[in-house]
Amino acid sequence: MTNFPERYKELSLWMDKLGVAIPQTMKGFSELHQSSIAPGVLDCKTKELLALGIAIVVRCEGCITFHVHDALHAGASKDEIAETVSVAILMGGGPAVVYGIEALQAVSQYQALGL
Repeated sequence: MTNFPERYKELSLWMDKLGVAIPQTMKGFSELHQSSIAPGVLDCKTKELLALGIAIVVRCEGCITFHVHDALHAGASKDEIAETVSVAILMGGGPAVVYGIEALQAVSQYQALGL
């Protein structure tokens, strides 16, 4: 099992190293992150929960590591994170259903052309 607190430290260290190697890119990424997560119409906690749900759907362990940490730091509860996981499961499965339907539609259309 992944040790997420250790993974967080490791990724943070390597992000700092990446910042030395490609400073302009990482500066831009940092600014994008800060402006995206800053409170606005949605609060920081809600934005972190959204980011966590997306991280789960795209299957990014590093992103999960960061966004669970940051969601907790923003005041999210275990139950709120669990509910976020529930929605991520819905969204991760839903697109597969839709694309599966499209694949079957494509089969029907190709078969109609004699393929």
